[in-house]
Amino acid sequence: MTVDAHHHLWDLSVRDQDWIPEDSPLRRDFSLADLEPEARAAGVTRTVLVQTVTVPEETPEFLALADTHDLIAGVVGWTDLTRPDIADELDRLRELPGGSRLKGIRHQVQSEPDPEWLLRPDVRRGLTALADAGLVYDLVVLPHQLPACAQAAEALPGLTFVLDHLGKPPIASGAREPWASALRALAARPNTVAKLSGLLTEADPASRATADLRPYAETALAAFGPGRLMFGSDWPVCTLAAAYAEVLDVTRELTAGLSAAERTAVHEGTATRVYDL
Repeated sequence: MTVDAHHHLWDLSVRDQDWIPEDSPLRRDFSLADLEPEARAAGVTRTVLVQTVTVPEETPEFLALADTHDLIAGVVGWTDLTRPDIADELDRLRELPGGSRLKGIRHQVQSEPDPEWLLRPDVRRGLTALADAGLVYDLVVLPHQLPACAQAAEALPGLTFVLDHLGKPPIASGAREPWASALRALAARPNTVAKLSGLLTEADPASRATADLRPYAETALAAFGPGRLMFGSDWPVCTLAAAYAEVLDVTRELTAGLSAAERTAVHEGTATRVYDL
């Protein structure tokens, strides 16, 4: 069995996804009806649906969808961490239909101009509220923001931080530093885990071979260990580089040298534990 710990859904008739270029193949609807047959055919039994836009309406919609579809075992939503009533808002979300599927919160930190946004006092108060609520925090960041992630994780040992897409390493260029050192510094905090997700779309479009990804995956495996890594497809963004089944096959190739128990951790156990699926 496999858990897909990271995918998205959107309906452009409900709201625009303003991060998608006008000429992108992603500028169309991607529904659960599109994903489910591909996921089931690939052996995926449960998924985690992750936010895409910073609007409060999206999270209740995702929770309601999860409430009626057993494939979606968890939701990582969005709310404004800096709002004064953040604890009450988290309680409200969990009382909605599907509220028990709310497992974490994510903000588009990669778009914040302040590289230390995570360290702001108002953000820290919101992160503390997540910890108190038993939720996790997904990090979508760029390599230069990783040091602030490590500082936040050190300051909030009661909160689990989940690094999406390994912090978007510069795979296309082949460079590893300073990304690798910053990743290891983050992994040194025991309350951090990471996703083997979004790597193919960071690779050189002319190649996108498993060999291009291997140094980055091996760096993550050495830093976090299989028990703190999880597979995520990043569907449908991954379709810019490969089909759903191909993305899973690449991850299986990257983890082929692990023991059976270690592969199970990456493909199921870590996500199940961290997101309490």
